[in-house]
Amino acid sequence: MDGGTSGIRYPWPEPPAEGAATEVAPGVLWMRLPLPMALDHVNVYALDDGDGWTVIDAGMASNRSRAIWQTLLDGPLAGKPLRRIVLTHHHPDHVGLAGWFKAEHGAELWATRTAWLMARMLTLDEQHSPTTETLEFWRACGMAPEILARRSADRPFNFADVVAPLPLGFRRLAEGQEVSMGGRRWAVRIGNGHAPAHATFWSLDDNLVIAGDQILPSISSNIGVYATEPEADPVADWLESCERFLPLAREDHLVLGGHKLPFTGLPLRLHQLIDNHHGALKRLLTCLETPKTACECFAPLFKRRIGESEYGLAMVEAMAHCLHLWHAGRATREIRADGAWVWHSVAQ
Repeated sequence: MDGGTSGIRYPWPEPPAEGAATEVAPGVLWMRLPLPMALDHVNVYALDDGDGWTVIDAGMASNRSRAIWQTLLDGPLAGKPLRRIVLTHHHPDHVGLAGWFKAEHGAELWATRTAWLMARMLTLDEQHSPTTETLEFWRACGMAPEILARRSADRPFNFADVVAPLPLGFRRLAEGQEVSMGGRRWAVRIGNGHAPAHATFWSLDDNLVIAGDQILPSISSNIGVYATEPEADPVADWLESCERFLPLAREDHLVLGGHKLPFTGLPLRLHQLIDNHHGALKRLLTCLETPKTACECFAPLFKRRIGESEYGLAMVEAMAHCLHLWHAGRATREIRADGAWVWHSVAQ
């Protein structure tokens, strides 16, 4: 499984059952909640503060998730109040029930300022049809005409559908801050690329790292560009974060991620995440020797067939990689009559 002393190891080969918890370190519980998508779960954690619990991430807001949380509160977490909910980032599978914890249990919300602002803004920005900017962005990506027609007529995804209303106030997390959770001191380290101002937590007292979606085993977090910032370069942000984390990484670090299994072998995994994107960019450059839209670049980037359920995430990641090459001066772009950007690699 690990390939040697510097390989990736999984101390727990199976996740906790629904409504149960696995202790991964003294006072640190690992739990899982379901998601209605191909990646069908999110990991959440509870840290024992002595007089109460700190929960890391909340899962998506649904009746099933609320019921599972109630089972956990009545079972593994029974006997102590839930005092604090700490968010790694603003995505709905992590922030979804944070507002419920505040409203129903009085838990204090901690997050980076950007994560809180993004989540609160998106829950208030309910849309019944795609905006003009969104349609223009889909066209710029080269979205397939039949998918564009179908999605243009559908109600778009809204955070408010799966995220409980967030409280007005929060406690801010920032780079370099030291926080106490679960009887340990943790250094806050901020990553970017998958989500802006993504908080990770590095124990100063033992070998634990709470990584959210910034560092995952066996899969790479989605890195996408959206209509909200259509010329962003999250690939550069991601690579910078991985490079910055490398000097902090130790072989014995136990990484508690937002998906998949806890693992050790963090230095290798960070190198893999960096190399994965450099490899994708190299393949993309070769592909773009013949000009293409972002949506015509799925094969070299992902090396597998992309179905319609994955199409949106694949599209925004392909656009991110094309934009990265453009920002770096390694590709040019021209806009077609239909509004699609056509990318062309620059001879080096």
